[in-house]
Amino acid sequence: MLFLHQSLQAWPDSQFAAILKAEIQALPPGSLPLAEGGALGGYVDDASIEATVLRYSELPDTLLAEVGIFFGEILAGCSCGDEPEIQNSYCELNVRINKHTALAHFSLRET
Repeated sequence: MLFLHQSLQAWPDSQFAAILKAEIQALPPGSLPLAEGGALGGYVDDASIEATVLRYSELPDTLLAEVGIFFGEILAGCSCGDEPEIQNSYCELNVRINKHTALAHFSLRET
């Protein structure tokens, strides 16, 4: 389970987007569903994640955000001389943050 306590505490301050971005980038490796959003079917290079907050809103019990994630996809086994190769990738995620517990749920956003 993932919790975004700092982002919840920052709501509705003007620093919400910056804090959400920082918290997403600090999540443990493998926390985000990036493998589903990769264009090339490679492994996710968690060290290269860069988040950008596209938009956010509020429901009575939930904070909603759409974020863009730039990351590297590791393409192994292509029989290249300099493998593994890392390709830049991008996907968008929906983020739902429970306003009572700070529990966060990430899902791939269909673009």
